[in-house]
Amino acid sequence: MQENPEFEGYYTRLYGDRWAALKKSLLAENSGAAFAEGLTRPYYLNYASVLAARCLRLPDAGMVLDACAAPGGKSLVIAAGMGEGVHLVSNEFSRERRRRLADVLDAHLPETTRRRVQVSGFDAAALGGRKSEQGRFQAVLLDAPCSSEAHVLGKAAALAAWTAARPRFLARRQWALLSSAFLLLAPGGSLVYATCALTEEENDGVARRLSEKYGPLAEPEEPGFTEGEKTAWGRIILPDQNGGLGPMYVARFRKNAPEALESCQD
Repeated sequence: MQENPEFEGYYTRLYGDRWAALKKSLLAENSGAAFAEGLTRPYYLNYASVLAARCLRLPDAGMVLDACAAPGGKSLVIAAGMGEGVHLVSNEFSRERRRRLADVLDAHLPETTRRRVQVSGFDAAALGGRKSEQGRFQAVLLDAPCSSEAHVLGKAAALAAWTAARPRFLARRQWALLSSAFLLLAPGGSLVYATCALTEEENDGVARRLSEKYGPLAEPEEPGFTEGEKTAWGRIILPDQNGGLGPMYVARFRKNAPEALESCQD
C-alpha cells in the first residue's frame, strides 16, 4: 500500500503504538450490519452508525433534522423510531448526494413513513443564522463531514493529497455546522454531534466549543450506549477494539431554555 509519511507521522503521534492495529482495522473490509426495523427491506451500515442515530432523543411530535443526511442510513434509523406525530427533514447540501439520499429513502421506507420525511438541500451551516428558522426543530442530528481516515486509507489519491491542514479545515466547517444546528434546535431539544474522524480536533474539540460558547444552555449528556471509549465530551468507537465497529464519535447535548436556568437559580 502506498504511504504518506505526513499522514503516518500525524496519526502515530495521536495514537502511539496503537496506530498500527487501528490502521489495519480501518483497512479491513466491513460489509456492515443489516438494519431492517421499520423498513421495507434491509439497509446495510456499520452498527456504530445505528448507535449514533439512536442517541437522538426523539420528540412525541414535531420536527427532527438530519442536517447532513447522505447517504441516508442514519435517516432510516431515525425514521424507523419516529411516532406518527413526528416529521423528519433529511438535508443534504450536495445535489448529487441528495439524489442518492432520496433514492435510499424511497427504496427502504414504507409509504406511510416516507410521507413524513422531507428531503431538503440547504446549507446547514448558514440556516441557523436566519431568525425565522431558529428553534424550528425538536431534535437535530449532525453527522458532520470529517477526515474519514478509513476512506483516505482506501483511496490512493486521497492519501497522497492528505496534509495536516485537512483536520484543521474540517474542524472549522464542523464548528460552523454545530453552532448553526444549536440555533435551529428548540429549547428542551436533543442535539447529537457525530463524526467518523479519529482526531480530537474534529471530535471533542468541536463539542467543547459548543459548551464554551453557550455555557449551561448546552447541557452535555451521556450518549446512551456503552460501546467504545469515554472521552471528555462523548464516546468514540474504534474498530481495533470493538470488533470492527466504527470509527464513530458521538457527543450529545440538551438545549436548556434561559428561563429554565433562571428558575433553578431562584
